Amino acid sequence: MKGLIGRKLGMTQVFLTDGTLVPVTVVEVLPNVVAQKKTVETDGYQAVQLGYEDKPERLVNKPAKGHADKAGVAAKRYYREFECDQLQEFEVGAEIKADFFEAGDIVDVRGKSRGKGFMGAIYRNNQTIGPKSHGSGSHRTPGSFANMGINVASIKPGMIKAGQEGFKMRTNQNLEIIKVDAENNYILIKGNVPGPRKGMVTIKTTCKRVKKVDAVELIDLTSGKEE
Repeated sequence: MKGLIGRKLGMTQVFLTDGTLVPVTVVEVLPNVVAQKKTVETDGYQAVQLGYEDKPERLVNKPAKGHADKAGVAAKRYYREFECDQLQEFEVGAEIKADFFEAGDIVDVRGKSRGKGFMGAIYRNNQTIGPKSHGSGSHRTPGSFANMGINVASIKPGMIKAGQEGFKMRTNQNLEIIKVDAENNYILIKGNVPGPRKGMVTIKTTCKRVKKVDAVELIDLTSGKEE
């Protein structure tokens, strides 16, 4: 399995050689640095910690600076752990670029969804709106919280009602990588991925059975430009 950290830049579209339009998400993948390797002997499990995006030295506290100095790298703004077999091949301090993945790889992308604030029960839980007839005093209220007469003095955990919408970790599975450009540090992923623009995401080999498909061929729109 493979894994990398990236930053969602937004969505666009590309065309295949047969004329098919494919919506893609552009994910910026700057070089990831191996900050730590965890082993069963020392930590109880096996994983690789990757760091992403240098953090200004004035914002680095002593524990973070000591952690980075031990690995011999600059302190990073974001750290993520991956329990991926292929990452074990890299030593501490090594850089991993976007070409760690290839076009045709099937991945799962995880990120924090866009926050939408406090939302009502109808929008948040897809509940049915109340009667709109004259005299009805219940249009968008959540309705009764009764518990079948068992214990009417309490509300069971998990009762769907108004509350915070979005801003939760979500994973979009089974997405195809359309293009990888290590020179310009970006990956094009078919479809949408969680999170707002500039949101951090993690890209991992999918947990589904099919891990790779044949890479598609894109139209080169730069070939006709004059040099």
